[in-house]
Amino acid sequence: MSERIVVVGAALLDAGRLLAARRSAPPDLAGRWELPGGKVEPDETPEHALVRELREELGVEAETLTRVPGEWPLRPPYVLQVWTARLHPASPAPKPLQDHDELRWLAPAQIWDVNWLDQDVPAVREVTATADRWG
Repeated sequence: MSERIVVVGAALLDAGRLLAARRSAPPDLAGRWELPGGKVEPDETPEHALVRELREELGVEAETLTRVPGEWPLRPPYVLQVWTARLHPASPAPKPLQDHDELRWLAPAQIWDVNWLDQDVPAVREVTATADRWG
């Protein structure tokens, strides 16, 4: 069995809203929306990777909260795991710095207003199942 590589996604929550990021690259993903995040490096935990990725991609300081139940296959050997996260109080507002050209805060009623990447849809469904606990 080949080794799998974990990609972490952030269900970044603020005031009852979820942050969605529109991909600008690669071309086959550009224009679709995702939960921000990225690959876990060999020397880091998924939680540390998520904090690092949010800093690199969005310029924010965040903390992970809880793992969203489930794991979703991406193209082999990658799998997606998602954590809820929140911005630190002193963090600047998120900006699309890497791989994204637009960010949107979505209220629960707006979640499906964007064209999510196929592989993010089941993760977003799982996140929205806990929308009553967003804060």
